[in-house]
Parts: sequence; C-alpha cells; structure tokens
Amino acid sequence: MVGVAPGSFIMGAPAGEEERENWPKERRGYATPQHVVTIRYKFAIGKFDVTRDEYAQFVAETHRPDPEGCSSLSASGDFIATKGDWRSPGFPQTGRDPVVCVGWDDAQAYVSWLSAKTGHAYRLPTEAEWEYAARAGTTTARYFGDDPAEVCRHTNVGDLAYFEQHPGDGGVNRACRDGYAFTSPVGSFPPNPFGLYDMLGDVMNWTEDCSNANYGGAPGDGAAWLTGDCSRHVVHGGSWDMDLSGARSANRRIGIPASFRNTTLGFRVATTL
Repeated sequence: MVGVAPGSFIMGAPAGEEERENWPKERRGYATPQHVVTIRYKFAIGKFDVTRDEYAQFVAETHRPDPEGCSSLSASGDFIATKGDWRSPGFPQTGRDPVVCVGWDDAQAYVSWLSAKTGHAYRLPTEAEWEYAARAGTTTARYFGDDPAEVCRHTNVGDLAYFEQHPGDGGVNRACRDGYAFTSPVGSFPPNPFGLYDMLGDVMNWTEDCSNANYGGAPGDGAAWLTGDCSRHVVHGGSWDMDLSGARSANRRIGIPASFRNTTLGFRVATTL
C-alpha cells in the first residue's frame, strides 16, 4: 500500500483531449465536465494490482466458486465469450501477473475477506481517489508523456507485441514494443510520481462507484458516488490491449455490470487512513 496525502485536483478530461486522442466518439463525454475535487483525508491505495497469487489465497481460504465464463480478445481484437476464468484466461500468466476475469462482485468479496483477515477496513478505491492517485500531481493526459514511441518504456498497452498475437486489431500502437502480448507481472514498468505501478496499463481497475453517464453532480470530496445505476459500476485506466488513447488518467468506462468479467479488467485495493 502507498499512502496518499490529502489535496485538490481537477478531475476529468479537458476540452479537446478525447478528440485529440482519437478516443471513440461513442465513449466521449463520460469523463466530463471537469470539476475540482478536494480530498481532505489521507488514504492508501495498492502499490500494485491484486495478483493471481494473492487472489488464489483468497479463493483457497473462502472456497469461492470459480466464475462461469470470461470475455476474451480474439485475434481481431473483439471480445468473445469463453469458458475461461481467472485460473485459465486463455494466455499464460505468472503468479505475479494481475488477476483478470474477476467481476466487481468478486473484488468486493476479496476486500471483505482481506478486511476480516487483517483487521483493517479495505475497500475498492473511489473514482476520485483512483484518478487523483493516477495523476500523481500531473495535469497532462498521462503522467509519463504523450510520445507513442516512448509509451512502451512506461506501461503495458496494445503495442507491436500485442499486434503480433492480434493481427486483426487495427487500433494499436505500432510505434514501439513493450515485450508483452498479454498481461505483464506487476511492477514491470516504472512507477508514477506517487510510487504506484501500472496505473495506466496492464489491466483496468474496478472502482467503488455506481455508474453515472458523466460527472454532472459528482461528489467533490473524493467520496464514492453511490447513486445512479448501482447494478453497474465504473472502471478506470488503460490495459494491455489498448492503444495510447486508452492509457490516460481521465479514461473512464461506465455501465459495467457487477458480474462482468473479461481478460483486461482487474482491481487494486484502498483504505482510509
């Protein structure tokens, strides 16, 4: 866990960012309007995404049944339903890779188990906490810069290595090679200025909040947004299949069912200090 000090930041995508990044038109506007958030408390967030080994310990101790099915990427880059699960996502992983094929319900069960096991109150990060931690004091689209040829030095996204396994996916960054066609072990790339790893790549992260179409009426204090469609939730960050446009601090995906599982989505934990 990494402690994060209180502070204020401007949350969301500034005018023109999504258009400049060629973000799909149907997904534009989710991260608007920009608004000031002031977090007045200290919190801690996972230095890394929860790994397969960590999740395996939870499953072994709770006897949680394995999920029924997981959406995986085809060679064309389209998601298809499979019988895979977190143990067998359809590609090789080490115990230090981030766990995938876990839904919001699974992540909530994990943080409940971790809280009971440790005596500390763990939870998922809120949307505001996640973006505050991801930006780490920066105001640019991503904390490591915007050069497509440099992104592979900083995070695992859809690059040349990914393209070789998914040759039908035209939406990739062909300017560099990060060495991973699928997930990478956590901490394989440099951290952001707060000392957090893989915030804008490897896997997207579930957050605590209910789903809302945009930031109109969002809390301004860092709290979870617990009104809206609470059968669906919000994920943040980039993942191993995305081009540079997805690896942005403001990237926000809405309307994800709590039971949804795919191979690009994981989670990290948080706690209030």
